[in-house]
Amino acid sequence: MSSAIRFTHPGPPDVLRLVRVERPEPGPRDVRIEVAAAGVNNADLLERRGHYPVPPNAPPGLGLEVAGIITALGSEVTGWRLGDEVCALVAGGGYAEEAIAPAAQLIPVPAGLSMIEAAALPEVACTVYSNLAMIAGLRAGQAVLIHGAGGGIGSFAIQWATAIGARVITTAGSEAKTRAAVELGATEAVNYRLADFVAATLDATDGRGVDAILDIVGTTYLRRNMECLADDGHLVIIGGAVGPVTFDLGELLARRASISATILRSRPAHQKAAIVAGVIRDVIPLVAAGRIRAVVDTVFPLAEAALAHELLESGRTVGKVVLETPRHRPRR
Repeated sequence: MSSAIRFTHPGPPDVLRLVRVERPEPGPRDVRIEVAAAGVNNADLLERRGHYPVPPNAPPGLGLEVAGIITALGSEVTGWRLGDEVCALVAGGGYAEEAIAPAAQLIPVPAGLSMIEAAALPEVACTVYSNLAMIAGLRAGQAVLIHGAGGGIGSFAIQWATAIGARVITTAGSEAKTRAAVELGATEAVNYRLADFVAATLDATDGRGVDAILDIVGTTYLRRNMECLADDGHLVIIGGAVGPVTFDLGELLARRASISATILRSRPAHQKAAIVAGVIRDVIPLVAAGRIRAVVDTVFPLAEAALAHELLESGRTVGKVVLETPRHRPRR
């Protein structure tokens, strides 16, 4: 037997309970991980409320990223060994003492990183890399607007874009978060409660606009984001409010601009494998070199998952919230 966080019906954070569950068994192309820590993401909050579609055949339970030690290998798994320290994207079930992960979605834990830091890495690294590198094609010398500087994705995106030589403009809802954004590498951080980010973005780029935008707000920002785009720019929407919206297609055509909308969890396995391979090749060396770090705001014991959800929902965090399991053994 093992333990995991479960809930029987959607609701507030207090629906989450630590319960005994059967030990999960890996499929042929999977591994079992003894979980040291698991990241908490906004998708988990939405799923708990009943507002997030769970992919078919996803493992039961919340949790989309973990870090720990491989304790079992599927019959077709190669390239990994029992005892390897890994972090991983999982389709569900990460809030647990043991979790199943596809071998193609494993990332070796970089030297010098704790298991807590490693657990905060897979979702943000894969989200940022897949959207800004693979879709938007952001490169050195370009400018990017990143919304949500205080979140796990925003704080990582600022560092990654800075590390590759892009100029970062970002938004956040408090002065503390804008200060943190500048410390992480942003050249311009706008408190959207006090200033117009469109005007600030155009001013910072001498009226040209940005080459890429990473947006977590959705429909309410669509029109304003388009005003911030440079010619040939790319807007990538990864969350926020959804629903019918209108915009001037002629403006999009005139600027040769483009818009994408993506969700990492529902991508097919071969796409996730390609993203993880790109992260291992292009992002993990930056982490290992200390040029990028997973920003961790607060760590809670696994049994206090409800408190972790309450904190993340409060909007007070800068970076990730992480759950630590009783099986966590600090790296030596």
